[in-house]
Amino acid sequence: MNMRERGFEVRRATRASKAAVLVLLLAAVFVASLPYWAGRDTLRDFTQIAAYLVFAMMWNLLAGYGGMVSIGQQAYFGIGGYAMLMLANYGGISPFVAVPIGAVIAAVIAVPVSLVAFRLEGGYFAIGTWVIAEVLRLSVANVAWLGGGSGTSLTAFQGVPRALRESLTLWTALAIVAAAIGLLYVFLRSRRGLALTAMRDNAIAANSQGVDVRRARLVVYLVSAAGTALAGGLYFVGNLRISPDAAFSVNWTAFAIFIVMIGGLGTLEGPIIGALIFFLLNKFLSDFGTWYLIGLGALAIVVTMFFPQGIWGYASRRFGWQLFPVARHVVFLDDAPSSSRVQVPDPVHATRTASSAPHP
Repeated sequence: MNMRERGFEVRRATRASKAAVLVLLLAAVFVASLPYWAGRDTLRDFTQIAAYLVFAMMWNLLAGYGGMVSIGQQAYFGIGGYAMLMLANYGGISPFVAVPIGAVIAAVIAVPVSLVAFRLEGGYFAIGTWVIAEVLRLSVANVAWLGGGSGTSLTAFQGVPRALRESLTLWTALAIVAAAIGLLYVFLRSRRGLALTAMRDNAIAANSQGVDVRRARLVVYLVSAAGTALAGGLYFVGNLRISPDAAFSVNWTAFAIFIVMIGGLGTLEGPIIGALIFFLLNKFLSDFGTWYLIGLGALAIVVTMFFPQGIWGYASRRFGWQLFPVARHVVFLDDAPSSSRVQVPDPVHATRTASSAPHP
């Protein structure tokens, strides 16, 4: 049988991804230096961007990769905020330490909640998660020592210089964003990430190939809950005040859906692009009131109609850009030395040979 010699290797990194690593490192250094020269508004803006981004990334993990569309993720956003506040105000724990502890608490609470939510599928799951979030909102609103419906303030920072508090808040936000991007990237490159993608595309087929669909869904749900709680704790550390309507508002999930759909569903880059666009629109157009909301809706409709994969999804398909490649690609090396080449059958020649062979 005639064979053709062709050297090849399996790669994940691309030129764009290597450049992205350098750009992100430079951006992280730039952001870390903000407390030394930028104003208070700039520090506060980055904290808000970080909260939006982490929330959107976790919603994207749940819906874009796990195939579980939820409109009740604000439940864990609120849990993260209130857990941080209770640990800081009443437990004497630093709010910055209380933020990750609140994420663990949210993951623990998500275990029994998942037993209820996973009994629902499709649209019923989406509505069910919203109902769960509303139950939590009403429950917290009736707890007097948490401020009831009017909420309460974070008092643990009393006596801490404002400049130090704002600097630590920004550095915490930067650390959370870096950890979220890094951990999600590693997770999606792993076997669990491959199983997750298979489950999203076809749960029945994935189950038939040995994927434990229920376990994979539970892992994704818990990770998403913990990450969303991180965003909640971070947001209210910067805001210094919390209330049930602010913490458990469905607007948080609506904003996350907008960010992910604009940027690109099922990509790591999409929420980053979408969060930047949303923040700029919110910062410069929110004073227009109702027209601002109409503009957001119109933009979402236009992008959905003409760029159904989102802005980054379109750019990735059009130009082949991948800043966070999670798939493996076979790259053929025509100039590889003969000693290192791997024999790969020529499928065309093999087909012709098989078709011309005498039949018994």
